[in-house]
Amino acid sequence: MRYLTGAALIMLAGVVWSVQGVLIRQLHEAGSWAVLFWRSFGMVPVLVLWIGPTRVLPALRQVGWAGAAGGLGLVLAFGGAIVALQSTTVANAVLLFSASPFFAAVFGRVLLKEPVSLPTWGAILLAVAGILVMVGGVGQIGGGQVLGTAAALISAAGFAAFTVTIRWGHVDDMLPAVLLGGIFSAIAGAAAALIAGQTLAVPPFEAGLAFGMGVVTLTGGMYLYTKGSQVVPAAQATLLSLIEVLLAPVWAWAVLGETLSANSALGGAVLLTAVVLNAALGLRTARQRPKRP
Repeated sequence: MRYLTGAALIMLAGVVWSVQGVLIRQLHEAGSWAVLFWRSFGMVPVLVLWIGPTRVLPALRQVGWAGAAGGLGLVLAFGGAIVALQSTTVANAVLLFSASPFFAAVFGRVLLKEPVSLPTWGAILLAVAGILVMVGGVGQIGGGQVLGTAAALISAAGFAAFTVTIRWGHVDDMLPAVLLGGIFSAIAGAAAALIAGQTLAVPPFEAGLAFGMGVVTLTGGMYLYTKGSQVVPAAQATLLSLIEVLLAPVWAWAVLGETLSANSALGGAVLLTAVVLNAALGLRTARQRPKRP
């Protein structure tokens, strides 16, 4: 797979994920941990069928420790996002989620020895600047409870860790790692619901919608992201996926009639510039890389 194809798959994953905010807004009675459980549980049968029922156990053994680490990273990513959105403002959570490229750059450098060029760092900073404009400025940093801020950073780190394990594992198919992430997250959601005194027996419509999100948007996005990240460096991959942050308020405006502020439009333009610039820089680097004989 070429770099441009991988980058396109990652950006498409961001598009798929971006509709989840609108869908979650339709859930009024299900608790956050019940949503995590049903959404994560929805991933499992699809991925089992995708991998092949008779190939699941050999595939899990093949991804090994890298796959297990990636699955745990997804638990942190999914669970941390739920806690963050419960405990702090949406603006603060979204801003802190954008730290994922920074974590990916550090993890990639330490584990994979992937260098991060100055232009890539510049694109990351430009993306953060765009998100700052979208959410209302520097005053949002650290807003809300300490727990929410910490959870958002844990979510960003978890997603970055999963991204790095895709390349660290040196396995052609890391979908089994996504399957592990779904299983681990469903278990974590059920355990957290039990501890918090929440019920998993939510109204059938809401359980079905959360399950359907796992089947379609979460699994579909993870499939695209996993495939694309095989050829795109970790820091660049997480930066490209920020297209989700750009489109989420657009869907809320188009479907739910929420106001799209001037800050959202301006910040979104800056963020889109950073994403496109990052893709262009990555494509140029890939073309300059010596071809194997």
